[in-house]
Amino acid sequence: MCKEKIFVIGSNSFSGSNFVTKALKKGYKVMGISRSSEPAAVFLPYKWIEHLSKEQIEKDFIFRKFDLNNDLKEIIESLDSFMPDYVVNFAAQGMVAESWLNPTHWYKTNVVSQVALHDELRKRTFLKKYLHVTTPEVYGSTDSGWINEKQHFSPSTPYAVSRASCDMHLISFYKAYDFPVVFTRAANVFGPGQQLYRIIPRTILSALSGKEMNLHGGGISIRSFIHISDVVDATLKLLVEGQPGSTWHLSTREEISIKNLVQKICLFCNVEFEKIVKVTDERLGKDQSYLLDSSSIRDEFNWKDKIDLNTGIKQTISWVEDNYDLLCRLPWDYEHKL
Repeated sequence: MCKEKIFVIGSNSFSGSNFVTKALKKGYKVMGISRSSEPAAVFLPYKWIEHLSKEQIEKDFIFRKFDLNNDLKEIIESLDSFMPDYVVNFAAQGMVAESWLNPTHWYKTNVVSQVALHDELRKRTFLKKYLHVTTPEVYGSTDSGWINEKQHFSPSTPYAVSRASCDMHLISFYKAYDFPVVFTRAANVFGPGQQLYRIIPRTILSALSGKEMNLHGGGISIRSFIHISDVVDATLKLLVEGQPGSTWHLSTREEISIKNLVQKICLFCNVEFEKIVKVTDERLGKDQSYLLDSSSIRDEFNWKDKIDLNTGIKQTISWVEDNYDLLCRLPWDYEHKL
């Protein structure tokens, strides 16, 4: 029996690489594309021996280095050659604060290039489903509490505006062409292998090294954090079983301030919070909170998150400790790529 195939856009990303791992373990053949070469194996869980054998990766996974902004022709040629049953798109220009500095870069990647891609995808009759990984940033600050998938968009940064624009465009394609799109919006994702500029690995590195870190606005923002393994489990289920046109929130039911999160990590690392934290001004356009009600996927698919925050943080601390020397030699700050 022929294996089903998944085409993963943004396969080098934290979520993308974990999804590739999940899909391969489930027996799918996968082609992944990203604009950069594959990073160090420490950031690619499908290269961790405890997950997959080298032989399975070589047999069932193909990687291609393509940039959505510049290589659409090559991307579509690879797509047509591979003829996947499903496409999952993790690719986006991320980072909220930095989007104020070069907003046109965010609109080009997250809107213009995405629209061009989708206009090609809608013509592929072999495509069963397209899952678009979007963001709760499209809602703006959800100060009223936990929100469901019917919440109106109110983006407050160039990044959020670009993602909301792309989502609305895809809704129009679904309505006009029956384009089989499914949307997911996840809470703050974390776990072993995450990029070092993200709050949890960055705090762990600061705690273990003694290097000072900035806590913007004193860390008063409220977030929910969900482990990457729970996210990719839900993503694969929704890719196969989600109805076209549907949107799904992926979140725990826990909330925590960024300050309390950093304090928790310091406690686990046996480091005093005051010794590594410097309070700085809040970032422009920072949303006070966004809390996603995930009742829909829990009720419809009997899904639930399995790894709580404490367990996930301890896993991530172990990953940092196991790879400490290498991680200390790598950049800890976000590096913008055109």
